Amino acid sequence: MRLWEQGGGPRGLPGRADVPGPTCPGRAGSERMAAPQGGLSAAGRGRAGPGHAGRGRAGPLRTRCVRQVGPGLAAPRVDGWAPGATGTEPLLQRSRQGREGGARVDSDAGCRLVGSPCSLCVPPPPPATPCLASAEEPSCPLCRWERRGLRRRACTHRLRPPPAPGTEAAARVRVPRGCGARPRKLTRRPRPPVFPLSCAVQHYAWGKMGSSSEVAQLLASSDPAAAISEDKPYAELWMGSHPRGDAKILDDRISQKTLGQWIAENQDCLGSKVKDMFHGKLPFLFKVLSVETALSIQAHPNKELAEKLHLQAPQHYPDANHKPEMAVALTSFQGLCGFRPVEEILTFLTKVPEFQFLIGDKAATQLKQSMGGDSRSMASALQSCFSHLMKSEKKVVVEQLNLLVKRISQQVAAGNNMEDIYGELLLQLHQQYPGDIGCFAIYFLNLLTLKPGEAMFLEANVPHAYLKGDCVECMACSDNTVRAGLTPKFIDVPTLCEMLSYTPSKDRLFLPARSQEDPYLYIYDPPVPDFTVMKMQVPGSVAEYNVLAVDSASILLVVQGRVTASTPTAQTPIPLQRGGVLFIGANERVSLKLAVPSDLLLFRACCLL
Repeated sequence: MRLWEQGGGPRGLPGRADVPGPTCPGRAGSERMAAPQGGLSAAGRGRAGPGHAGRGRAGPLRTRCVRQVGPGLAAPRVDGWAPGATGTEPLLQRSRQGREGGARVDSDAGCRLVGSPCSLCVPPPPPATPCLASAEEPSCPLCRWERRGLRRRACTHRLRPPPAPGTEAAARVRVPRGCGARPRKLTRRPRPPVFPLSCAVQHYAWGKMGSSSEVAQLLASSDPAAAISEDKPYAELWMGSHPRGDAKILDDRISQKTLGQWIAENQDCLGSKVKDMFHGKLPFLFKVLSVETALSIQAHPNKELAEKLHLQAPQHYPDANHKPEMAVALTSFQGLCGFRPVEEILTFLTKVPEFQFLIGDKAATQLKQSMGGDSRSMASALQSCFSHLMKSEKKVVVEQLNLLVKRISQQVAAGNNMEDIYGELLLQLHQQYPGDIGCFAIYFLNLLTLKPGEAMFLEANVPHAYLKGDCVECMACSDNTVRAGLTPKFIDVPTLCEMLSYTPSKDRLFLPARSQEDPYLYIYDPPVPDFTVMKMQVPGSVAEYNVLAVDSASILLVVQGRVTASTPTAQTPIPLQRGGVLFIGANERVSLKLAVPSDLLLFRACCLL
């Protein structure tokens, strides 16, 4: 048995005295001991509890009893385990009563270690109990260490055997509050808001074949391991989170595999306004298109019509969203967009009798008479003409188209120029889609040939068709398309003729605005909230280019050049070359260092609200 200690001993304990210590008062009895007049000493205010060794260290208990056994005497200190009482001795609760001067303490209150017998007579320590935290039970009932995330840390307990059931000690025992080991704080690894993507390729039949496709070239440049098949069409490169082509994340630090999964768990990356307006989803789909054969004569419904069509025929119209689109040419790009001025349509009616036959004299006369009227009567006459053409009997369409093809072929063979009626284009469309009514649509719709960097915007209810070339395209996330020709897919002529905007217009080019903040930045900002396209042309003399930070998630495509992207939050720079795609979270600053002194061409899709 240790001697009573008094004075300035180690760890704030009093020094030794030559007074022998008493027997353990933790046994049953009614003897009372008075506390000293000055209250408890520093030793009596020490932290005590099961498994607390000093300040939370694991291992055998090294604690002290806080009982006051007489005036001027402090509590004894126990350096190790001492023989004596067993687990059946009374286990008594902590009391704050002894901390106040003059308080009296019952002897059977014993020591104030929670759930423990007197420190003079504790039994040897049992083996450590494993932590009970698991995926089903996130907190351990013994040590209250919470399991967070997928990682699990070891927990060392120093729990004493429970007292025998039915004894007084068993009735007074309490659940221990802690273990001997303080669990390390789990810190959540920050998720990088900027990372590269591997994007899906669509092999539609109308796409360019093999390495002649811009899509295939971008794919091969960004991924040297990609094998390009020369007998396979490479039509579209999808950059976004669309369920049918969700981009894959090329960053091992991110647990999510696709961009859609990452955005679903990190919606703040969209930007506050975008997140609220579009319900936590990326509102656009960014694409590269390589067109070899013409796409269908089509239009996209507005939101009101999209909701109606989705309810009526969800198998053909799979969602209730509108689908405005913008195409920016990468190479010479040809397409049809919007109705021609009425004067041009009347000219084709005169020069192409097969076209006149399908429309009919009555509708043609009505269109001619509308020239002097208001815009409403002109739109009505134009709708009548277009509907007559699109609803013509299939047999009659094939006969008239064959007559026109034969006549143009003979004129071309004779060396005559037939460009006044787009003879070469009509022969091309007929070869791709023999006998299709869409071949006559070239006489109704504007024919545009875009130079690289030029764009056309296709709002709701505007008829259009892509004919040939490579472009960057951005659209709202939707699959709603109403088709009427130049396609083997489902055709809905009545809906198309009813929904179209019959407003003739010659100028269908969409011009970008040059940024005042960045001399190398051009912004294509359409009158819809879903998307904006940016083009960045950086000369090779610029060593470093800073991408404009915007309050929106964005996707960056490298069309030309080689750079190294770095951000304040990135641990390592991200190398990008032709075909590389980078996701940028909202308000993130990205710096691009040119790896080689050559011109840089970038396109970026975002949402500017």
